[in-house]
Amino acid sequence: MILPGSRRAVPMLLSLIVSAVLGLGCSNLDNEKAIETGDMPELRAATYDASQVNAAQGIYLVGAGMYDVTGPAAEVGMMGFADTAQKTAGIFTRLRARAFIIGDGQKRVVFVSSDLGMIFQSVKQGVIEKIQGNSALSPYYNDRNVLLSAVHTHSGPGGYSHYFLYNATTYGFIEQNYNAIVNGIYQAILRAHANLTTGRIYMNTGELDDASMNRSPVAYDNNPASERAQYSANVDKTMTLLKFVDLSGNELGMINWFAVHPTSVGPVNKLIGSDNKGLASYLFEKMKGTDYLAQKTFVAAFAQANAGDVSPNLWGPADGVTDYAHLWTIAQRQLAKAVALYNGASTPVTGNVDFRHSYVNFAGLYVDDAGCVTCDAAMGASFAAGSTEDNISPVDGMFDEGVTVDSAAWNENARDAFLTSFLPGVFAVAWPSTLDDAYKACHAEKPILIPTGRASFDGNPWTPPVLPVQVIRMGSLAVIAQPTEITTMAGRRIRNTVMANLSGTGITNAVIAGLSNAYASYVATREEYAKQHYEGAGVHFGPYTLMAYQQEFEKLAQALRDGTAVDGGPTPDDLRDDQACFQTGVVFDDKPLFKSFGDVETQAAASYAKGSTASVVFWGGHPKNNLQTQATFLAVEKLVGSSWVVVARDWDPETTYHWARDGVANSKIKITWDTTGAASASYRIRHFGHYKNGWNGKIYPYTGTSRTFTVQ
Repeated sequence: MILPGSRRAVPMLLSLIVSAVLGLGCSNLDNEKAIETGDMPELRAATYDASQVNAAQGIYLVGAGMYDVTGPAAEVGMMGFADTAQKTAGIFTRLRARAFIIGDGQKRVVFVSSDLGMIFQSVKQGVIEKIQGNSALSPYYNDRNVLLSAVHTHSGPGGYSHYFLYNATTYGFIEQNYNAIVNGIYQAILRAHANLTTGRIYMNTGELDDASMNRSPVAYDNNPASERAQYSANVDKTMTLLKFVDLSGNELGMINWFAVHPTSVGPVNKLIGSDNKGLASYLFEKMKGTDYLAQKTFVAAFAQANAGDVSPNLWGPADGVTDYAHLWTIAQRQLAKAVALYNGASTPVTGNVDFRHSYVNFAGLYVDDAGCVTCDAAMGASFAAGSTEDNISPVDGMFDEGVTVDSAAWNENARDAFLTSFLPGVFAVAWPSTLDDAYKACHAEKPILIPTGRASFDGNPWTPPVLPVQVIRMGSLAVIAQPTEITTMAGRRIRNTVMANLSGTGITNAVIAGLSNAYASYVATREEYAKQHYEGAGVHFGPYTLMAYQQEFEKLAQALRDGTAVDGGPTPDDLRDDQACFQTGVVFDDKPLFKSFGDVETQAAASYAKGSTASVVFWGGHPKNNLQTQATFLAVEKLVGSSWVVVARDWDPETTYHWARDGVANSKIKITWDTTGAASASYRIRHFGHYKNGWNGKIYPYTGTSRTFTVQ
C-alpha cells in the first residue's frame, strides 16, 4: 500500500478529518438495505471416524472450504495503490476466501487465504465474533488457532479497516464491503468444518526462478555481505506446498506459499480481481473441476509469504496496457511450479497440531537485543514516493525514495509544505504541529512525515499499536503469521529465529504467512531501514521493529517447543463504533424513457470468429444493490440441443463485467466474452442485476438477454 499520492485526496481527507473532529459517526452507506443473492442451504454435517486420527502416522482431520468475498463492484476506492481515482467499475474475477482446517484429534488450526489486499484487525475481530456465536464452531476455533491471511491483491475494494489511515482513500469505512469480507471468510471456515474428514497431508518444496524480482535492491544490498552470501538470490524463490487427500486418496485441496506482490495489474485498473495469485488459484482449481457453488469442492490457495520488496513486474512498472498479459504470465508460472510440486508431493506431514498466539503493544516495547524501546508509529518521507513499481509520481516531486533526516530534500519546512499541500489548513488539528526531539530521535534515519501513532481522533491512533503474533503448527510445518508486509531478508531472519527455537520438535520447515491477522504496513531489516527506501519508510515502530518481532516470535516458538502457555497480551481496541463514511449510497436507479432494466443498448453481433471478443451493453441497476454473492452478474450460455447451458460466469477470466454511470442515475452494463476457447456453436449472453425503485425505495431483480449469436 502507498500513501495517497495526489491532490485528488485533499477534499476527501479534509471532510474526513473535519467530521472526525466533530465526532460524527458512520452513517450506513447501504441505508437502502441492499439484498444479497447466494443461497445459504443448511450445510451437510461432517462424518468421520475420529479413531482413525493418528498424527504420528500422518493421519489428520482435514477439511477445505471456499466462499465469495467480492465487495461492491462500483464506486468504491480500491485497496493497495491508494489512488483516490481508482474506484471499482466492474469485475474481472471474483474474490474468494479459501479455508483449511487441520486437526490431530486434540487440537485444531485454521488457515485461511483470502483474495484481499490486507487482513485488518477489524476483519479478524468480526470473523471470530461470528465463530463464537456459532455453537458448532465455538468449541474448536478461536482467536488463537485461527490464522487469516491475505494474498495482497491491489484490485479489490477497500474501506474495511477500523483505522483511519487505511480508509483515507475510500471515503471512510465501507460497511457493505466489510460485511461481505467477514461473512465470506466465516462461511469458508464453516464449510471447511462441515467438510472435515480423515486424511493425509504431503509436503513438497521447489524453486521458482522467473516470477519475481527485488524492487528495492539498493536497500537489500545494505544487508551484511556475509548474510547475503548465504542465499542464492535477493528474493525468496522457494515455493512450499501442502497437498491434502482423504484416506481413500480423493484430492481435497492444496496450499502453497510463495513470495511475490500481486501488483501485475496497476493503478489504472478499475476491475475487481485477485491478480496473479488469485488467477493461479482459479487455473489450478479449474484443472481439478472445482465447483464454486458447491459446499464441498477442491480448494487451491496460492498464499502470500515475505513479499514486501518482491515485485512480479519483470518488464517494468505496470503500464495499464500490458498489465493483463503480464498477469497471465506470472500466474501461469506460479501455476506450473505448483502443479509440478503437487504431482510430486510424496513427503508425508507428521506430528501434532499446535498453536501459540499473543497480542503485543509494539509502541514502546523493550527489545532486549537492541537495549532500547520501539517508537510510537510514524511514516517516513519516502513512503509518500510509492515503491519503484507503483508507477505513481511523488506528490509534486517533493519526496522520492531514500530520503533520510540528513537528506538535502528534508527539513521541517519541507515537511510542513507537504502536509499543507496534502491536508491544507487542517493537518495541525489531526496531530501536533511540532514533534518532540525524543520521538524524532527514536526513528533514527527516518524523517517523520506522518506521526500515525500520535495522530488521533477521539483518542484513536491512525494505525494499530497492538498487533497479533502467532505461530501454528501443522505437523512438520510451522506457519508464522506476520501482521505486515515483510521484506525478503527480514522474513528470512524471522523464519531462522523460529526454526532455531523449534529444534527437536519434528518441525522440518517454516513459512512466513504475510499480511496475517492484522495490518501495520512494512517490516524491513535494520540495514534496509537505514536506506529509507519505500519499505523502510513504512516501518511503523522505528529501526528495531524487526528485532521486536523476532523477540516476540522467539517466545512463541519456545513455548511451542516446551509445551508451555504464553501471555495473551493486551486486547486490541474494538473501534467499530468510531467509524465515519462519506460515500453516497444508491438513492435510486433510472433508465431511459421507454426502456426497461435489462434491455439491450448495444446488441451482440450475429457471429464472431473464434478468438474475437463478443460484447453486449445492457441498461441496468447499480451493483451495490446486490453483490450477487455466490452468484454472478453474467452468464454466457451455449445452446445444446434445445437447452441453454452456462459455460462462463463473472468469475471466469474470459469474461468481464463493466459498470458505468450514464447521466444522473442510469447504469450501463457492458459484458465481454473472449471466445478463444469456445467451441463452434450458438451462444447468448445474459445479465443479472437489481435496481432500486425511486418511489418506494425497494430493490427488485431483473434480467437481460442478448440475441443468439454464433462462434465459428
